[in-house]
Amino acid sequence: MAKTSLDGHWRGVAVVTTALRDAGMEVTYGGMLTAKQIAEAAMQEDVDVVGLNVGGRLVAVEEVTKLLKDKGVGDRLVVVGGTIPQEDFEHLHSIGIYGIFPPGSPLGSIVDFIRQHVKR
Repeated sequence: MAKTSLDGHWRGVAVVTTALRDAGMEVTYGGMLTAKQIAEAAMQEDVDVVGLNVGGRLVAVEEVTKLLKDKGVGDRLVVVGGTIPQEDFEHLHSIGIYGIFPPGSPLGSIVDFIRQHVKR
């Protein structure tokens, strides 16, 4: 789990991180990281899922997905949350983002989505 921008909204990513841990998942919380740092951490930690709090910065998400591919971990599930306009969903799907969770998404649906899509 990481934030792609310093937008001051930390509660959502902290709550989701806690919900995933409470569901028995091992979660590495990176806080505010650059796209390069996120991709590097994903590779080093051999993660199954990369969770991003978008903070309205799609450029950072595009950068993360490109760097994940460049580092050989582009097959990992990438999910995003935060204030994301509906009109951006199609673009996010086109760059490999499978789970999009705007504010108000039930925590159980995030946990279930990850469980259903992680195949390792």
